[in-house]
Amino acid sequence: MSDVLASQASLEETLKGEILRMYQEVAENPDAEFHFYHGRTAAELFDYPPEELEAAPEAAVASFAGVGNPHLRADIREGETVLDLGSGAGLDAILASRKVGPAGKVIGVDLNPAMCEKARANMTGSETPLECHAGRMEDLPLPSDSVDVVISNGVINLSFRKRRVMEEMFRVLKPGGRVSITDIVSGKQLSQSIVNDPKLWAS
Repeated sequence: MSDVLASQASLEETLKGEILRMYQEVAENPDAEFHFYHGRTAAELFDYPPEELEAAPEAAVASFAGVGNPHLRADIREGETVLDLGSGAGLDAILASRKVGPAGKVIGVDLNPAMCEKARANMTGSETPLECHAGRMEDLPLPSDSVDVVISNGVINLSFRKRRVMEEMFRVLKPGGRVSITDIVSGKQLSQSIVNDPKLWAS
């Protein structure tokens, strides 16, 4: 392995650890101060309907750490199978479950196994059980042509291999399936000091 590839692999592992730490902290201590919007404040800022937030479990709303609202364009329908990429504590999965109903299915994939447990707990009592997998978005633990809709909220920007993430999303989509993503995109080249800072990558 070249020095460049070895350095990138090392940074990627460091980033993974920082992502796990930071978003675990948001889930466990939602009232703490963070340098990004989170919780109900963020959800309201991103146009999540107040009535949907009121009906959702408080723990799921408080732990929300997205950057937008993928539901605005996802057009999720009854009976569909939805993949929530980077499902976290489960707010987007919960909202998707109400749209697909008992005939549908919601699948979460998250890097942190503990977040899957939190999402399942927040989904308790839902007509649509949550199937959650701990795994990387660059290698989705799902069969090809298995989901109708992929939603993702502020997660793809965390990957070093974004092209691979896109390939995996389209692999698991059924023919005619849909993707609705909200994320952060930089309009200019980032300095190397920012690129090499795991804390900035993770937020």
